[in-house]
Amino acid sequence: MIQYTEEKRFTREQVQELFLSVGWVSGQYPQRLYKALMHSSTVLTAWDGERLVGLIRALDDSEMLAQIHYVLVHPDYQGKGIAGQLVERIKERYKNFLYIEGMPEDENNVPFYEKHGFQRMEHGAAIQICNYSDKR
Repeated sequence: MIQYTEEKRFTREQVQELFLSVGWVSGQYPQRLYKALMHSSTVLTAWDGERLVGLIRALDDSEMLAQIHYVLVHPDYQGKGIAGQLVERIKERYKNFLYIEGMPEDENNVPFYEKHGFQRMEHGAAIQICNYSDKR
């Protein structure tokens, strides 16, 4: 049975393993990733016993805006509703904020968010500065 918690009881190694399992570059920077998560407004995690199997992170300004900036589930656990549970718990946590926003990096993930009540910003566009090189 999957357990969910807002306690930041994960280790650097657990976080790195989860991020690398889905091929995210953040996993290549385990110390920075761990520090970022520890200083994030909200990190909800999903656990199968002692195994970290899912994570969602939100950054917020305490009143108006919460931004979802990671939703990931280990490939062994995908398709079991864990990501949906994480999103619904974030929606509940931030239900009194004016905005809950996200920016999926993959266009193919938009229907998942729409299924959970999100709408595309009518005139919005994604913007980013990338300060790392993926060339190794």
